[in-house]
Amino acid sequence: MKNLRSTGFLWSLMLGIILSGCTNDTIDEADPGLTISKQVIEKVVSVRLNPDGMTTDRLVRPDGTEEDVYVIEGDIAMSAEQLAEMSIYDGITSEQYRTNNLVNPGVIQVIGYTGGSNGLTLNMQTALLQAVNEYNNLNLTIRFDLTFAPSTNGDIIVYKTSGGSIAGFPANGKPYKWIALSDSFSSVSVSVLKILLMHEIGHSIGLRHTDWFSRQSCGQNVSEGDAGVGAIHIPGTPTGFDPDSIMLACFTFSTNGGFNANDIIALQFLY
Repeated sequence: MKNLRSTGFLWSLMLGIILSGCTNDTIDEADPGLTISKQVIEKVVSVRLNPDGMTTDRLVRPDGTEEDVYVIEGDIAMSAEQLAEMSIYDGITSEQYRTNNLVNPGVIQVIGYTGGSNGLTLNMQTALLQAVNEYNNLNLTIRFDLTFAPSTNGDIIVYKTSGGSIAGFPANGKPYKWIALSDSFSSVSVSVLKILLMHEIGHSIGLRHTDWFSRQSCGQNVSEGDAGVGAIHIPGTPTGFDPDSIMLACFTFSTNGGFNANDIIALQFLY
């Protein structure tokens, strides 16, 4: 993956120039019933996430259900219940730092949603197929079984939304179910959509941003959160900036390719 650079929180202002791996610019606080209290911020920090720019949203799923969530680091959705259950000893997983919150081995049923206004475009469907193949080609202990249908009866549902592109972290041995792709990406190339989907799938199985400690790929110098107690460095992967990682916080329209060598080492270590 080459030429990675963008700003995750400024997607809507930079559309046509920059594509962020973690966008949240069309998500506004819609008074969904959640509040960002001091206690919530302290909890977010305690599990090594960055509360800067944190918002709330009410997400409407393709099956008509709604969920009130905190939106953290631009593209990570987390319910109040999930946040409350997390701890630094059993929290999220970053790419080069491992905790216990992973997905159980086995087949993960992925559905590319095709129903109504939430249905993926043909380019999105092609990109999703390519992204799933990139993961399956690594022969991990998890494997993705992809179908396209107007159904939400799967482990991961990838759908189109008028909001921002967003995923979340796994819980109870299961991947985060909902991966939303902004309809702002409808005219984006398949190669860029593939990278975006590989990134969001990475979050759903427990990966954090490779440059969580600096967001350097976004031209920033802000930590998303201390690695903290319980983060175990994955042998063979760098502890510093990895400019070609699929899990960088930000990347551009000129991005192409797939996993780099360190991404593969990290995934094969975890799975």
